[in-house]
Amino acid sequence: RERSEGAVRETTMAAVALTACLVAAVHAVVAPWRPPALSPAAAVCRRAACTMTSPFEKENRYVDEMMETARRISRRGFGILAADESVPTAGKRLQTIGLDNTPENRRAFRELLFTTPDLEKYISGVILFDETMYQMTSGGERMVDAILKRGMLVGTKLDTGLRPIGGTNGETRTGGLDGLGDRVLSYRREGASFAKWRAVLHVGEGMPSERAIHENAISLARYAAICQENGLVPIVEPEVTLGPGDYSIERAAFEAERVLSHVMRALNDAQVIPEAMLLKPSMVMPGLDTVLNDDSVSHVAAHTARVLRRTVPPAVPGIHFLSGGMGAQEATLSLQQLHREYPDAPWAISFSFGRALQDAPLKAWGGRPDRVEAAQALLLELARVNAQASIGQWDEVHPTPASGGISGGRILLPKLSYSSERKTPAAELFNW
Repeated sequence: RERSEGAVRETTMAAVALTACLVAAVHAVVAPWRPPALSPAAAVCRRAACTMTSPFEKENRYVDEMMETARRISRRGFGILAADESVPTAGKRLQTIGLDNTPENRRAFRELLFTTPDLEKYISGVILFDETMYQMTSGGERMVDAILKRGMLVGTKLDTGLRPIGGTNGETRTGGLDGLGDRVLSYRREGASFAKWRAVLHVGEGMPSERAIHENAISLARYAAICQENGLVPIVEPEVTLGPGDYSIERAAFEAERVLSHVMRALNDAQVIPEAMLLKPSMVMPGLDTVLNDDSVSHVAAHTARVLRRTVPPAVPGIHFLSGGMGAQEATLSLQQLHREYPDAPWAISFSFGRALQDAPLKAWGGRPDRVEAAQALLLELARVNAQASIGQWDEVHPTPASGGISGGRILLPKLSYSSERKTPAAELFNW
């Protein structure tokens, strides 16, 4: 009897244990999953938004300031006005309206640009040439201060131009690394918070060569690291330039991907902080001798978006495209189409336009004081439509003369649209 009662008790306890296991199993299936409790160290890391930090980043006292500057420049719906033309280039622009290349004429046009009312609603930063960093307005105010007090940030061009690479088919590297750290500190004292460095690579027979890509990637990375060492946000500009030839858009995309992947690897090797830099590439476009079709803008956007997806880390705050060989209207159209092609891009996609913003106002001004306001109104409209296009919200007539916008047919742009250039011999496009 005792043995029988003991067996019953054991059976009952086993049944209870089995029931508890079944209940626990059902609960595990039905109840929502909960993560395991964090260790104290992990909890602190999560609260502090810990990231992997290189020695360069860990020791950089400017890192928080530079990250904030990069975010501020790359706010969605804002772009950059590139006004960093060298003295010879500025002279060529002034020559198109019959003005001599004098410091006073260069100052007058730059003042027109930077003092445009409400420009800060669409422009977050302005890139200046060295001369402009020290110029005064007609009222005796520093150009830099005239920009800063309107809420726009000041940047400067740091490279000193292109140098030939021996043993190549006319390929170039960019000069200016000597003494760069001292120049960065000097420009920072003058009020600059970001900078730009341009490398140019050509597509053609055997180009871009491995040597040209390597040398330009290394110089871009070294420039970016020196900028960040001394507190300036670097804009990295690897331009795969539009030029003569009948190469396809597929070839252009392949070469752009090659270039950007090498540049990003070099930046990583130099421990450049991606959250504290900006990228200024060119859009992917076929050669000037390639015949375009009606959906060329869509093809440009699709290939450009694919190249970016494959090469640019999402940590970079913003990608600001140069207008390259495109006319003002086509640059705006391409910018908007790119947003539609990649609406959920991890970076802000915007513009850093020079000629696409300046050419029409330059013609509207013509060197006449009584036309300053008209030229400024045109610049403001161009800034507005490009800012709207960068977030996919532009749906109106373009303000440039070719499109019959607010300037009617009154001003003729010296640069044809990209599509129209197909009718012009490529050799003639680079003589003006």
